[in-house]
Amino acid sequence: MGYINYTWQFFQNNILDSAPFLVGLIVFIGYLILKKPIYDAISGLIKAIVGYLIFSVAVNGFFNNFTPILLGLKDTFHLQMAVMDPYFGQIAAQEAITKAGRSFSMMIIVLVIGFAFNLLLVLLKKYTKVRTVFITGQVMVQQSSIALWLIFFCFPSLNNIVVALILGLLLGTYWAVFSNLTVEPCQELTQGGGFAFGHQQMLGVWITDKISGLFGKCENDAKDIGDIKFPKFLSLFNDNVVATSIIVTIFFGIIMLLIGPNMMHKLDPNFSNNTNFIFYIIKKSLTFTVYLSILQLGLRMFISEFVEIFQAISDKLFSGSAVTAVDCATIFGFGHPNLLTIGFLFGVIGQVIAIIGLVIFKSPVIAISGFIPLFFDNATFAVFAYKKGGLKASMIIPLLSGFIQIACGAFAAYYFGLAHFGGYSGNFDWVTLWPVIGFLMNKLQYVGVVIALIVMLLIPQIQYFKNRKGYFKIVEDYEGYLEDKENNKQNSI
Repeated sequence: MGYINYTWQFFQNNILDSAPFLVGLIVFIGYLILKKPIYDAISGLIKAIVGYLIFSVAVNGFFNNFTPILLGLKDTFHLQMAVMDPYFGQIAAQEAITKAGRSFSMMIIVLVIGFAFNLLLVLLKKYTKVRTVFITGQVMVQQSSIALWLIFFCFPSLNNIVVALILGLLLGTYWAVFSNLTVEPCQELTQGGGFAFGHQQMLGVWITDKISGLFGKCENDAKDIGDIKFPKFLSLFNDNVVATSIIVTIFFGIIMLLIGPNMMHKLDPNFSNNTNFIFYIIKKSLTFTVYLSILQLGLRMFISEFVEIFQAISDKLFSGSAVTAVDCATIFGFGHPNLLTIGFLFGVIGQVIAIIGLVIFKSPVIAISGFIPLFFDNATFAVFAYKKGGLKASMIIPLLSGFIQIACGAFAAYYFGLAHFGGYSGNFDWVTLWPVIGFLMNKLQYVGVVIALIVMLLIPQIQYFKNRKGYFKIVEDYEGYLEDKENNKQNSI
């Protein structure tokens, strides 16, 4: 018995509580399950561990660079700041979990449980009516991280195993159900492309598809959209590194100017007396982009291993019968390039209006724009909105989204305590749907979890009930689906 206890303690201390080695072990086992050569398994093991270690370096650098600004804002103006960005949110969640004395390695177990439950729901699609498998790896990591803190926040006394199980079920259901909601919008946008949408704004895509027709029809604007000429300087925002650097420098620069050089000298030992304050601001702001690039490199290394395994398992189980839910960038090619700029610009307008509102109404948390939600959410909405609602819809919906991202994001960061650590995911689903789930769990505890699961699982049932004949046919035979739809239209006339 003593040997068993020693073995378990060794495993827990060195693997279960050590995220890099846990990631590597899962990848290694995944390769063996898929009957890959042992050298491929060892290669995947090493890349996963190194990738996570690189990711950890970036997280630590990010937070150390960010802390003086957070302290300066709090000490000078008694305010907290939260950057509305999934990477900032992920880092804030990791810091909050660590400070609470919990193991962040649970995030990896949550991710695996969530993916397995997503697969189970699709395997039982005859009963669940779920058609989609979510495989956008970096998004799964971000969401698992932030949701892990929400569970710890709502259930601080739960042990890690129960936390992983509850959150795995919630996330797996969310990934399956809300990517499933996007099947019809994606099939219509891509003319039968055969994939769904799996990202941070799946509820937002569904809402956009439902309301965009209220603003007009795209046929009226088909010629106009190509004639729009944007200023050439906007091409700067086509590059993620440049765009992030500009946005961070503007917002953080303003904040550091308001804090002042004297306070920043006291809070940041790296601020030399010989350094000009403006150059200090520029360097500190651009350092965030450096750490973001390092973080993305680490994520890509270990996530690529996960995605390869997840995709292979999905293909073996379903033999192409399941619909893959993919990254939002996949749909950008199905809309005019100007729509991406329109979505970004009107998202900026909406966010700026919301930030001004937070200042005017003396919000305890000031939400700051992050490039990822600002561009990827709102450009996505613009593409889907234009399909059914034309130019007006592609402007109004991103503007509303931008406002919601900041206003609701500030509330979520404040309510869940992540504003103290400087970040929250500003993506649409995570400032609308997940605060509701978190509120239910916080107030109703296990009853809230059950309510969230039941409501989510009812959604595909309602979808199926409303369109029994075409529900599965839209992905299995899109041309036949269109013919049936046209025949039904003719018969109704």
